[in-house]
Amino acid sequence: MSELIVLGFDETDKADSILNRLSTLEKEYLIDLEDAVVAIRDSTGKVRLKQSVNLTSMGAARGGLSGALWGSLVGLLFLNPLAGMVVGGAFGAGSGALAGSMTDYGIDDDLIKKLADTIPVNTSALFLLIRKVQPEKILEEFKGERARILRTSLSPDQEKRLREALSADGATATPTGSQSPAAAS
Repeated sequence: MSELIVLGFDETDKADSILNRLSTLEKEYLIDLEDAVVAIRDSTGKVRLKQSVNLTSMGAARGGLSGALWGSLVGLLFLNPLAGMVVGGAFGAGSGALAGSMTDYGIDDDLIKKLADTIPVNTSALFLLIRKVQPEKILEEFKGERARILRTSLSPDQEKRLREALSADGATATPTGSQSPAAAS
């Protein structure tokens, strides 16, 4: 089962840099991220969301490949596989992009928008949906990052360990807006 963790940061670029470090750790098989979103509220109060998975382009690529394959096969029947591949690829890419743009994958978009609207001006938030993790190694990597836990689906013990690792001095601190694991469900 995947775990949801939403962290708030006092700097606008901090969530992005943490996500970049997590991506590096994902390549080392220390964490498996199902989805990640960075929310940034700029000085004008506008919230920008950066999705880690672009479903429109992913759908277009998959649709284009399958359309080209099926178009080639149909084209063979009519003795023109090249035209079939071109037409099938174009049709597949278009339908794949449309399907990808209408698909909701990972973290619920309504939850992202609702929580992103609550972060203060000139701050950022990082939404993580984690499949698997090596907690000891990840917590050590991010010790003292000074993040607030905005929402989590972790057990109370796991949440306490995360809070201690993210606090500056390792002491237990209760951040503002912390939710119980049941509230995240």
